[in-house]
Amino acid sequence: MERTALVTGSSRGIGAAIASLLAREGWAVCINCLEQREKAEALVRQLRSEGCTVMYRQADVADRTQVDRMVQDVEAELGHVTLLVNNAGIARQQQFQDVDPETWHRILSVNLGGCFNCSQAVIRPMLRAHSGCIVNISSIWGSHGASCESVYSASKHAIIGLTRSLAAELAPSGIRVNCVAPGVIETDMIQALGSETLDTLRQEMPFRRFGTPDEVAQSVLHLATAEYITGQVLTVDGGFLF
Repeated sequence: MERTALVTGSSRGIGAAIASLLAREGWAVCINCLEQREKAEALVRQLRSEGCTVMYRQADVADRTQVDRMVQDVEAELGHVTLLVNNAGIARQQQFQDVDPETWHRILSVNLGGCFNCSQAVIRPMLRAHSGCIVNISSIWGSHGASCESVYSASKHAIIGLTRSLAAELAPSGIRVNCVAPGVIETDMIQALGSETLDTLRQEMPFRRFGTPDEVAQSVLHLATAEYITGQVLTVDGGFLF
């Protein structure tokens, strides 16, 4: 059976771990990013050296024209997308009163708009095949909210709502839609918190450590292959928010 995955925002961190695991598990994978082209191309070279089938396309997921062009390229080179992982996302720590309209719109356009654009771009072939899977990456801050992360939290909360609604709508067509909500994961994104805050957070973790991108990737793989799971939000936070 053809297995083709598109993983957005996959040049580094969680996205790179997801793309790498899927490729090593036999998916043909498109790696996507907007700015980290050198890292994306290096990852493609590494995975190809291991015998994996991978390609790379640069695209801004907030731009529907770029997304449509990327999906057309994937279909031409790898086949119709059977697994979409909406991972691309951005964040900015600010007090709410300091958030300007440009920041608000950009974060929502990438985090939530990217899910909209990419999901719509791949869904018609899934409907025709009566099969397919979408995994959206949210966050524990989408479930619980976080101080100075109002825009990011709002976008990630909306992704959870979108996941559950799409799951109900698409289940009769054989398409599954699920969500992974990572906690504090060892990526470049959390370094902006500063070492003191990170040390404090680490001590609050039941395991006394942060999660790894590979641990999030394993959760995505599980949802990609579990044929009777849909509409779920799988929290991967090491018990941080029991």
